[in-house]
Amino acid sequence: MRLRAPSLARLLGLGQRNGGGPSGQSGTVNAVFVKICGIAHEEDALVAVALGADALGFVFAPGSPRQITGAAADRIMQRLPRGTTTIGVFRDERPERIIELVNTLGLSGVQLHGREPLSEVRWIRQRVPLLIQAFHAGDPAVASAGNGPADVVMLDAPEPGSGRVFDWTLAEGVPGGVRFMLAGGLNAENVADAIFRVRPWGVDVSTGVETAMGSGRKDPRKLQRFIEEAKDAGEQLEHAGWNPPASTIESVRDGQRGGAPYDWQAEGH
Repeated sequence: MRLRAPSLARLLGLGQRNGGGPSGQSGTVNAVFVKICGIAHEEDALVAVALGADALGFVFAPGSPRQITGAAADRIMQRLPRGTTTIGVFRDERPERIIELVNTLGLSGVQLHGREPLSEVRWIRQRVPLLIQAFHAGDPAVASAGNGPADVVMLDAPEPGSGRVFDWTLAEGVPGGVRFMLAGGLNAENVADAIFRVRPWGVDVSTGVETAMGSGRKDPRKLQRFIEEAKDAGEQLEHAGWNPPASTIESVRDGQRGGAPYDWQAEGH
């Protein structure tokens, strides 16, 4: 039986779109949402979920060394525990093709990482549970992202997947009141500093947890350290008094995983 992922919109309490943290902070977090992107192998997916990742990203965009076919993603998703949040990553893909894959695979949401026209973004959002819209650092269009249809706004490096860090002060261009996800060159060594300085709602990593850049394989030790560093930083912010709406991260932490990492061996995988 297929293990369908529940709606991430429901898990995040997205009845009111783009809820943010305290005034003046864009999506300040108390337990950072961690998305592991570029999943292309079953073992990597299971390890990431077991270590506490909140979401997995499958790249369908052509040209990426982490590109995966729909058939391969389907095989991996059938092995994932019930409730795993899965995001399909697309770049300038036909909207109809995106919706076809979402419906066929049972994806929890979509991440648009290209130059999709606003009309297409809106059309897609009406047909998926959740939409993450990515902008390159320095793109002036991010300033109006709060008025768009995206549930989560991502800021990435100008060259996604390059492993290069961009100037984090550019995150100041993200409007307040949106759920903001930081990507681009993050790894276990810098993710805590990024969270303390930028205070994103969530973080996204791919290259920074690979065995080697562009290998498409995840290093379990890097995964573990990255997730621990990100979660610890979020907890430190919480203890320092940052209190975003409870309907965001807490609903995922408590509702999706019951507060404990998934033990894939317990289900006989």
